[in-house]
Formats: sequence, structure tokens, C-alpha cells
Amino acid sequence: MVQSFTGEHTIKVDGKGRMSIPADFRRVLEEGDPEWTPGLSPRMYLLYGDHLKNELHGYTVDEFNAVVAQINALPRGSDRKKKLSRLIIGQSIRLDVDKDGRTVMPIKQRQKLGLSEGMLTFSGLGDHFEIWKAETFEDKVADDLQGWLSEQEDGFDPLILLDE
Repeated sequence: MVQSFTGEHTIKVDGKGRMSIPADFRRVLEEGDPEWTPGLSPRMYLLYGDHLKNELHGYTVDEFNAVVAQINALPRGSDRKKKLSRLIIGQSIRLDVDKDGRTVMPIKQRQKLGLSEGMLTFSGLGDHFEIWKAETFEDKVADDLQGWLSEQEDGFDPLILLDE
């Protein structure tokens, strides 16, 4: 059974970029890393493409490789392939998670989020997760979601959106 990234976690990142990956996210990263075995540390991919304004995306090795395979299957030399290659493949990095469940986010990616150190929000989205500066997450995601929910009728079940 393939696990997925779920839940929201607030994590501290220090001035050197060290941060802990939430334990349940680490289990998903382990399962999605074909080279991982017990005792080894899992790897992950961090996507920071220009299309991601205020956030970063984390992927398992398997999921990232599946996206790269889709890009590579596009016609050679096509504009679509070039753009996707630059945004996804060219603007991503592989990170190793250490035995304590930590990784180091490089300064360039921390600067994209607007922080050198502070609090981050990890938000699971199934096949990947988002990393936000905690304040930005509250302002852009949590507030927007609450506003949308307040517009719905009493008893609204979001699962009905699956049928559309």
C-alpha cells in the first residue's frame, strides 16, 4: 500500500537551514525511495520552481522520477518539454534526510520563502507536500480556505467535489 503525505506540521528551521522532516512524512519518503533500507536515510526532492510563488514542494524519489518520466516522454525539442524541464527538473534539488530525521534547506530556497530561520508549515497533499513560511501559510492558505468554507451551505461535505 502506498502511503501519502497527510496533515499539517509546524517545524522550526534554524539559521543554518536545518529542519526536521515530520516523522509521518519520513515514513512516506522511506517508502518512496527505492534505495532506502532500514538503517539508511531516505532521500527526497525539493522543487522550488519559479511557478511556486510562496512555497516549495517536497516529493519522494519515486514520485519525482514519475514526473520526470512524463516530461521526458514529451516530444524532443517541444516548447512544452523545455519549459517543464526548466521549471521542474532544473529547479529542484535532491536532499538527504539524516538519521535524526533532519535535512538542510539551502539558503536560496529559504530566501524564496522569505526567511533565514523561523517557523515553517509542512502541508501534506497526498503525492507531495508543500513547505511554507508559517505566517504566509496562515495568510494565503488557511485564511483562503476558511473564507471559501464560510461561503458554503450548512452541512457542506467537501467530498461531493469528487463527483464533479
